[in-house]
Amino acid sequence: MEREQRATPPCRAEGGGDLEEEELVMSEVHLGCPPYHSGPHISRFTVSLPLRDGEIGEGTNLVRGSAYEIDEDGDLILTRRRNLPKDSFVIIIQHNITSSIPRVGLQVWRAELVLADFVLHMTYKSSDFDGIVAVELGAGTGLVGMFLAHGANTVFITDKGDEVLENCAKNVNLNAENFGHKASIYVRELDWNHPWPPKVVVDSPSQRRYDWSISEVEKLQRASLLLAADVIYSDDLTDAFFSVVEAIMSGSPEKVLYLALEKRYNFTINDLDVVANGYSHFRSYLKVEGEDDALEAHGFVGRLINMEEIPQYVQEYERGTEVEVWQIRYVQPKP
Repeated sequence: MEREQRATPPCRAEGGGDLEEEELVMSEVHLGCPPYHSGPHISRFTVSLPLRDGEIGEGTNLVRGSAYEIDEDGDLILTRRRNLPKDSFVIIIQHNITSSIPRVGLQVWRAELVLADFVLHMTYKSSDFDGIVAVELGAGTGLVGMFLAHGANTVFITDKGDEVLENCAKNVNLNAENFGHKASIYVRELDWNHPWPPKVVVDSPSQRRYDWSISEVEKLQRASLLLAADVIYSDDLTDAFFSVVEAIMSGSPEKVLYLALEKRYNFTINDLDVVANGYSHFRSYLKVEGEDDALEAHGFVGRLINMEEIPQYVQEYERGTEVEVWQIRYVQPKP
């Protein structure tokens, strides 16, 4: 991963704030970067694209699926697409190397890249994401949502706070030429602690760039796909996340959530052991598809995606084994 780094003063806490807000954290994706650079920085990730079923790659005579016909002599008749997909492209991400805990959306996290691999696989190997309305929750840098724009009709990239949203919008602008078609992409604020649907602000002095319009909220409620990566690291945040997801998924049309998270282990005095309490709290919300107690369950039912079957399309990072991707559906209580 190439990085263009600007000379910046060493990171330091700004005076007098809460200790938790002053604590600096650094994503393991950026280990090796000088932590005293507070950003913004530019990273370039190379994305190696798969062929869609039925496509023939440029410079090869490999035939896949039903992308060929046979003439009366038994010879192949090859019909090449006029505009073959590029074998690869580069996505540019502006991000910070370190941040305070409330501003972790300014960094790139491993689960974000793993979910990006999954989205790329679904986008280029199936039609499931074609023409849909999708929402990325807690989008951070917006990387996953931008990949969705290669197939979806409309993508809402959402997070909280002007600084994170400004950075996300910058990334959308940096990568506009990579979008496969003219998908509508909106960067909007969505606070999980506020009621659903988000408040509409019309012709008010308080209206901001990332507020919602009436038409956007109407389109948002037609979303069929939700995505989130690395939003599970605080029990309070997890509670707020599932509260808003329940509100979203209770409406029609039927929706599916793909959530990527990393198990983070810490030694705790209460447990006298190394545990992943954040992961355990997440699993407390979930019934696992196929298990007996999920058959008559209502609430969230999940299925663990086998990521060994998903190639790594985004280069320059190590996937590791601690990131999981879950497909989650919401089952309405029976009347």
